[in-house]
Amino acid sequence: MDPHSRLLDLLAQRSARRGTFTLASGRQSDLYIDCRPTTMHPEGLSLIGPLGLHAIGERGWRPDAIGGLTLGADPVSYAIAYASQLAGIPIRAFTVRKEAKAHGTGKVIEGAFESGDRVVVVEDVITTGGSALRAVDAVRAAGGTVVGVLAVVDREEGGREAIEAGGLEVLTLVRASEIVARM
Repeated sequence: MDPHSRLLDLLAQRSARRGTFTLASGRQSDLYIDCRPTTMHPEGLSLIGPLGLHAIGERGWRPDAIGGLTLGADPVSYAIAYASQLAGIPIRAFTVRKEAKAHGTGKVIEGAFESGDRVVVVEDVITTGGSALRAVDAVRAAGGTVVGVLAVVDREEGGREAIEAGGLEVLTLVRASEIVARM
């Protein structure tokens, strides 16, 4: 089975649920997609890293670093960073905190980010685009240049369009409709 198909199967089996849910955006939905059971599983990580790295390369993005808003983006960016090292084109990983630390250096961005970096912002699931845009703002405020946004799943509810309206390209590995077709 090809990696994209296997990722779809894992997301359908482990990460998608039917019912009545309130999403992080406050919206109501009959479909809940929690990527973490897939993105934090060894098999999911082993698929997402190379698939994400390939998508970034196909788009022609040449980032120095990759990361996004904790917690959803963390395993995705780490998997891609690991795959990039194995491929001989290392991309450093970072995490954007939801708020600055109250102690130590008070950083909002942790990890291997450096001012001046070309960055791909990562998201596990795009619904409204709000989390990705918060990470974009943090990266820009810290002196980074965002070359695009990569998400594992696009819920197909306007988030991609909101990010693109801000002048950024969006790549997604999977669409919600593809997951639903496998449930």
